[in-house]
Amino acid sequence: MNNFILKEKIRNIIDSNDSSLGRAFAYGIQFLIILSVITFSIETLPNLTIQSKQILHLIELFCVIVFTIEYLARIYIADKKIKFVFSFFGLIDLFAILPFYLSFGVDLRSLRLLRMFRLFRLLKLVRYNKALRVFTQAMIAAKEQIILFMVITLILIYFSAVGIYYFENEAQPQHFSSVFESLWWSIVTLTTVGYGDVYPITVGGRIFTFFILLIGLGIVAIPTGIISSALTKSVDSKD
Repeated sequence: MNNFILKEKIRNIIDSNDSSLGRAFAYGIQFLIILSVITFSIETLPNLTIQSKQILHLIELFCVIVFTIEYLARIYIADKKIKFVFSFFGLIDLFAILPFYLSFGVDLRSLRLLRMFRLFRLLKLVRYNKALRVFTQAMIAAKEQIILFMVITLILIYFSAVGIYYFENEAQPQHFSSVFESLWWSIVTLTTVGYGDVYPITVGGRIFTFFILLIGLGIVAIPTGIISSALTKSVDSKD
């Protein structure tokens, strides 16, 4: 019985925003997530003093200790512990702390790459931010439309790469030597980025590019409409 009461108390703190302790815990975790990401960025600055590195290490150590306690507490209160460990948030919580322990005291260059996964802490914000949860629900609700849009976009990218290849291959074999080489032009054109490093010089290629650019404007606008509509429905249903 005491074990059950303890679990409920911990659950009310780390899994509920209704109580003052729960809100304080959530805000505290959000602050530590942002703090850890800032320290991660500062660590990449050149010519840091030894004292600065020590301060950053202490901040990192404190954040990891808190995140580790939170992770273990979540496993403790979980009804299905294995399911939680392999769930989305469970893996995010694990990846947020694992690089510190794997690279702690180890000077192997290959393991330093694991520190990049500290950025997974940013994803922990989704757990505590209501607005992000609404956005996540909207994305889930619109996943079929988004998947369909991505499939159509990939098809259009391929067709535009094939088209520009036939128009520009003879005139610019160095840039459009194959359909695969033409995919770069296709991507930057359909997304309306247009770096200008590769561009058509034939009349047919320029006319073709004009129509591809028009299609690209629609490609940029469509997902915006899908997501905004899903967000509106998600907010209305919540209200």
